[in-house]
Amino acid sequence: MITDGLLMLGVLLGLSCLLIVLERTTGWKFFKFVPGMVLMYLICATLNSLGVFGQAEETRAPIAAVKNVALPAMIFLFLFGCDIRKIIKLGPKLLLTMFVAAASLAVGMVAVYALFQGALHEESWKALGALLGSWTGGSANMVAVQDILQAPENIFGYALITDTIVYSVWLMAMFSSVAVSDRFNRFTKADTSYLDSHAGADLAEEKREITVTSLAIVAFGSIFVSTVAIWIGNQLPVLGDVVNGTAWTILIVSLLGLAVAHTPLGKTAGSMEVGTLMLFIVIGQIASGSDFSALTQAPLYLLIGFLVLLVHAVIMVIYAKLTRTELFSLAVASTANIGGIASAPVVASAFNRQLVPVGILFALIGSFAGTWIGLGAAQLMSML
Repeated sequence: MITDGLLMLGVLLGLSCLLIVLERTTGWKFFKFVPGMVLMYLICATLNSLGVFGQAEETRAPIAAVKNVALPAMIFLFLFGCDIRKIIKLGPKLLLTMFVAAASLAVGMVAVYALFQGALHEESWKALGALLGSWTGGSANMVAVQDILQAPENIFGYALITDTIVYSVWLMAMFSSVAVSDRFNRFTKADTSYLDSHAGADLAEEKREITVTSLAIVAFGSIFVSTVAIWIGNQLPVLGDVVNGTAWTILIVSLLGLAVAHTPLGKTAGSMEVGTLMLFIVIGQIASGSDFSALTQAPLYLLIGFLVLLVHAVIMVIYAKLTRTELFSLAVASTANIGGIASAPVVASAFNRQLVPVGILFALIGSFAGTWIGLGAAQLMSML
């Protein structure tokens, strides 16, 4: 077991290095079906499930601290070169997709609860309402719903286990979906021209020479911006249960990134490359907290969780077919609901780094709406 925090950080960085080198240099077809970032997630989650990583707070502290800085810095870098005017021109369809994603999760939760109600504790609707709060907003929404409804702690524990495990599997699925996006888009007959236009900007950036100066700007500069944003975010007031220091930090770096994108600084070479390195760190930290061994502790609640996502997926595919929506919108809207503000920009960047603002927008919407969606669904479940 690894109990040294710096050693654990070193292992995650070493795995990132190995997978990036293999993916970029070997030409193995395997990586077309299982990208390096998905392998990173699987390997780290498996190591944690096998007990390789220690659970003590001091062991987790270094990688958590690095991730806390890397995530805002990554979002800041991924916004370089992003033209917000093109995002605005995407229109109301994206917001409709986010609404359908949240509504499908609520419908799925109420329907599955009605199916299993007789086999559940009489107050299980409180815990499932809190779970839905997490899946349409984030962990803060989950805690808020639990505090309002006062769900029994033992039942709430099952919801926490379900949230962690099902979220881990779903996040991996969303990363993997990048590989089948073209086939899915052909199935729905989606118009992906705006994605192609954004991808063209990426090609233009790759032609610029990466130098020590450019690396200093994007690496050290982004870390500086991230740490300052974290400090400012922690000074700002907490508004309700969902607008906390982290939400303020993400908002600050997002606005700064969009502002820099319209200056010569936004054309600095290497932003995509350094941002990708940070992406692997963030994925590794998230995965190192996943524990697949808890599958045996709450089988019924886990079954409910996966069935809810099945209903969600079916509704989203039907919606995509009817409205000719591309997989990017579906995957990011789904991740913004189920994963929240820390995951949606990461999944968005896996599709197209210049569409990260869509993931941020989706996640911010969910962070405000999740508590009320969870409470509303809980009220419906209590009436069944």
